[in-house]
Amino acid sequence: MNQTELPPNVSPTSPLLQPDHDEHHADDLYGKLWALANNLWWSWHPECDQLFRDIDPIRWRQIDHNPVALLREMTPEQLAERASELVLHSRINYAYRRLQEYLADTHIWASTNAGVLGAKPVAYFSAEFGIHESVPIYSGGLGVLSGDHIKSASGLGVPLVGVGLYYSHGYFRQHLDDDGYQGEDYLETRIDDLPMKPAVDANGDSITISIDTRNGQLLAKVWQMHVGRVRLYLLDCNVEGNKPEDRELTSRLYGGDQRTRIRQELVLGVGGVKALHALGIDPGAYHLNEGHSAFGPLQVIQYLMHEDGMSFAEANHQAARMTCFTTHTPVPAGHDRFPPELVEEHLGPLRDSLGISEKELMSFGRVDAEDQSESFCMTVIGFNMSRYTNAVSNLHGVVSRRMWAHNWPGREEDEVPIGHITNGVHVPSWLAGQMALLYDKHFPADWKSRIQDRKVWQCIHSVDPGELWETHNALKNNLLSFVRRRVSRQCRRRGENDDAVETARRVLDPRVLTIGFGRRFATYKRANLLFSEIDRISALMQSTERPVQLIYAGKSHPKDEPGKRFIQEIANLRHDPRFAGRVAFVEDYDINVCRHLIQGVDVWLNNPRRPLEASGTSGQKVVLNGGLNCSILDGWWGEAYNGVNGFAIGQGRSHVDDAVTDKRDAIALYETLEQQVIPCFYDRDADGLPKAWINRMMHSISTLAWRFSSQRMVADYTEQAYLWAAGGVTCDMRRR
Repeated sequence: MNQTELPPNVSPTSPLLQPDHDEHHADDLYGKLWALANNLWWSWHPECDQLFRDIDPIRWRQIDHNPVALLREMTPEQLAERASELVLHSRINYAYRRLQEYLADTHIWASTNAGVLGAKPVAYFSAEFGIHESVPIYSGGLGVLSGDHIKSASGLGVPLVGVGLYYSHGYFRQHLDDDGYQGEDYLETRIDDLPMKPAVDANGDSITISIDTRNGQLLAKVWQMHVGRVRLYLLDCNVEGNKPEDRELTSRLYGGDQRTRIRQELVLGVGGVKALHALGIDPGAYHLNEGHSAFGPLQVIQYLMHEDGMSFAEANHQAARMTCFTTHTPVPAGHDRFPPELVEEHLGPLRDSLGISEKELMSFGRVDAEDQSESFCMTVIGFNMSRYTNAVSNLHGVVSRRMWAHNWPGREEDEVPIGHITNGVHVPSWLAGQMALLYDKHFPADWKSRIQDRKVWQCIHSVDPGELWETHNALKNNLLSFVRRRVSRQCRRRGENDDAVETARRVLDPRVLTIGFGRRFATYKRANLLFSEIDRISALMQSTERPVQLIYAGKSHPKDEPGKRFIQEIANLRHDPRFAGRVAFVEDYDINVCRHLIQGVDVWLNNPRRPLEASGTSGQKVVLNGGLNCSILDGWWGEAYNGVNGFAIGQGRSHVDDAVTDKRDAIALYETLEQQVIPCFYDRDADGLPKAWINRMMHSISTLAWRFSSQRMVADYTEQAYLWAAGGVTCDMRRR
């Protein structure tokens, strides 16, 4: 614990830092809780979450489960009084000791597997980090993946630092109006309410970096956040010295026009490398998570040229060898492209220092270097500035090699150097407490340190089916209670009458097969596919023998009108008598809503238009908690489904005509529900147990939980990319 981690009214010489201090002293309790709150390690330890929750349950919910904000509202004396009332002293001390032991532990995976990275850490760049709902600097899947990545790097002890941007307004908060149309609110987050402090240099001075552009200088302050053993550095342009419009540059995630976007990406890539340099961090590997940070290697080249005397060609070769690039989308619109004049405006001064021409610079972002009409693509520069590139699932690797084959003329498609490492999820973050207790009871004592060990998860087959089913139903009831609270609150906000609010409090039935759908409402994800034949799905939902009910959640990009219409169509089903009480749309999808959904649904529905789902991770979270996936064979599910660990929609084929694909997939979806999912769920034995369903639950957990964990994912990146980039030895992968 250092001075920047202490509460404002506790000095660094406080007796709370002394081991022989009275453990019940007010400052001692407050200081230990402050240390916990200022390291996001607490967010994946349920006992810490519950500790903060118990201090003030109502306020905890109101402030989005933010322990820093909670503690700022209390004095040490108030906290001591509350701790005495609830007998929290031993729990606080236990949690604090666990954090200190975790940070000091050297018997970790990386100590024997990460080699050279101990001296030269990995620098992991991402435009967003979804770590916890109380830190709103993420929008969706990419950010949550980045958050899971650095959490698992912490757990494995991989020497890694994260680099991102600080968004004071984050992504938007969603609300639906009376017509079910999405509205967006941007709310400012107080820095004082975040576990974040200014990053400082070797002299203890706060760090602000500068970036030269053709029309002036951009400044960015550097903030530091602790995520377990990992330090996360965030750049913030709201500083004195910037133009008024530039002070707003990092205020919103994925907001603004092309000029705003390129300036954000300049700050992330070039500014991020400069920040590490100012911090005295000399990375052995740079991991660019998507193209948003792909300007970064140009700054690495500049340092190598000016500090080590290399030529541009030598520095380019060295920087590329140190760089790993991950592409995440097979959707063309998902790849940022900029016109030459914007590139020159923002990279011109850096280009001058590199001694290369404008044409040479543009060639790094063009597939055809001679085509002056081609725009500058951030994915292309990511490929060209790295020597290890990967997609995020097996199928996405196939699609990416086909999609980008023209970037390597003369090579056969199968020889295109884009490999794959399939995404995974951070098990402790997404595993429900009740399921964790079940695993504690039946799994080896050290199972939490062996999450990527397939043998551990085979123990699920020794669990009594009734015990597993009872645990699942408890989680399902928790979910339905959460949904009822949220939808009734939505009704109140819209000013609906008391009858509507009361009806909302009674939606959904715990005895009914519950299907969940939660993700970004991009059109290719086809959120409304289930309603292609409205009479057919309404018949399933109105069945008196074997009914179905649906829970939806998700946001559409503010400029995506078709996506907004999808939301409106589904949200307004609540007014249709055929769907009364059987459909709920939960507003403002975030990590908290996702956590409830994936822990409690019976079935997780995913029906993207194949092969446009690069990977997907929400279904992987469902696996951990005993839910079953019903999905198109796309992304991760294309390599996960084995016939008995969930349900597949269709045969993994797509037509060249999207309309034909959509019609065919809709038919397959209905048939899968009617012929497989519904009968399997409702067929019960003499004890009322759906034995065949529970058997699928067990197969899902045993075959998928270990394989699609982010612990396995980060171990793969370390062994297949990071060590090679940093000069270590690794296995043969797709590299140039």
